[in-house]
Amino acid sequence: MSPDLLFALSLAAKMAITALFLVVATFSAERAGPVVGGMISTLPISAGPSYVFLAMDHDAQFIATGALGSFAVNAAICVFALVYAALAQRRSLLMSFVPALAVWFVIAALMRVVAWTTTTAILANVVAFAVCVPIGNRFRYARMPLAVRRWYDIPLRAAMVATLVALVVALSERFGATQTGILAAFPIVLSCLMLILHPRLGGPATAAVLANSLVGLIGFGSFCLTLHLAAVPLGSWGGIVLAVAVNVAINFGLWVVRRRRAVTASGRPSPSP
Repeated sequence: MSPDLLFALSLAAKMAITALFLVVATFSAERAGPVVGGMISTLPISAGPSYVFLAMDHDAQFIATGALGSFAVNAAICVFALVYAALAQRRSLLMSFVPALAVWFVIAALMRVVAWTTTTAILANVVAFAVCVPIGNRFRYARMPLAVRRWYDIPLRAAMVATLVALVVALSERFGATQTGILAAFPIVLSCLMLILHPRLGGPATAAVLANSLVGLIGFGSFCLTLHLAAVPLGSWGGIVLAVAVNVAINFGLWVVRRRRAVTASGRPSPSP
């Protein structure tokens, strides 16, 4: 088998595996409501597989540096989600999604020229969360109508995430670690939710999922930061496993806290731990 054919088959397998993860996760997010949907959509559904595949071709230092780029650009994802949530209250999908995406690209382009350190990336995330989460809280609640599935749902999701994985893997050598990390963190899952849910549920309901994802992005940021810190001492695979575990644990903890607050606010006694 020729090297080119082997590369093509390997890339196709990676795209298919990641697409399957995305389809399952986004269907779950649709059914679970805005709070749980926001937590699910900010798990490393796309970035996790991307880093697994990158670890097959690059050393631990490349993974650690790329994860730092992903962690830094997590701040841009916060702004992306907030801009969409605000515009979607009254505007169409096109007039909500395109400006939000443009903002992400502008911020990501500016971040490419910064020599990021762990400290500066943490500061960027702290500032982003401190500004975006309080503003986004006003968009977190909306009536969630029953979603009717369309024939193109699965092909659209699969095509979008498969294209992203292909770009990350194919361009990693040319882009270098930091830019690859920024690309790996592109908000493909949130974009899929916007493109699929907005026409079916309406802007406010879709915005509620994105507004709830702002808190969930704390978990995704923790995935990136953990991978950055752990990839070299634990090795790429150990770092990825630990980072995923941290992300899942934080998002689950955030969901438990929000659920208890909701139960308490409703006047019923909070369940005992």
